[in-house]
Amino acid sequence: MEILIIEDEAEIAQLIQLYLEKEGFTCRICRDGLTALQVFQEQQPDLIVLDLMLPRLDGLEVCARIRQKPGNKDPYILMLTAKGEEIDRIIGLSTGADDYLVKPFSPRELVARVRALLRRTLRQGGQTRAYQTPHFSADVDQRVAHRQLDDHSSETLDLTTLEFDLLTTFMSHPGRVWNRTQLIEKLWGSDFFGDERVVDTHVARLRKKIEPDPANPTFLKTVIGVGYKFEDVTS
Repeated sequence: MEILIIEDEAEIAQLIQLYLEKEGFTCRICRDGLTALQVFQEQQPDLIVLDLMLPRLDGLEVCARIRQKPGNKDPYILMLTAKGEEIDRIIGLSTGADDYLVKPFSPRELVARVRALLRRTLRQGGQTRAYQTPHFSADVDQRVAHRQLDDHSSETLDLTTLEFDLLTTFMSHPGRVWNRTQLIEKLWGSDFFGDERVVDTHVARLRKKIEPDPANPTFLKTVIGVGYKFEDVTS
């Protein structure tokens, strides 16, 4: 597994690299946002450790650009910041980060979060390989999903890795109500350390891609006080 560390403080970057390489990961360090985007296109890492405050281009913009054009891989993004305010977590996750870690942090905790994110790739092996509902289909092996249109044609959904995993999780049990904790354990693993509202962010992003009207969802519905459920029935 290849990890790109985007961190302008040399001591922190080297400490992260030291602990991750001890775990067998291959790491590369970048210290500014623009260089990091260039390296990302060349390297196509599996995961990015991304500092929020960077020279030349800040972490939020780097994250947003990677999510807009992920390339051959759509990497997991663990965002780092020295700021602890609530709004920073919300903004960081809304741009497409998968997890969020506030400085100062334990290197061991960072390693644990990295492993929890990467486990999502490894956990795919035991599940059914395809799902079908009246309006959607998903092939887990090919990692592609389609939506059936009213004229009986279909369109390929442009989903990130996490959005695809979230959709197939919902499709695997139509009508089931999932709370945030269950979705986090399913997608991130039981040792997830982040904010549970990361689920809300990615549900909102998925709705924008599968719902005719994301503000009034037809398929991916909120169950107030509980969580979310996916319903897809013929009219």
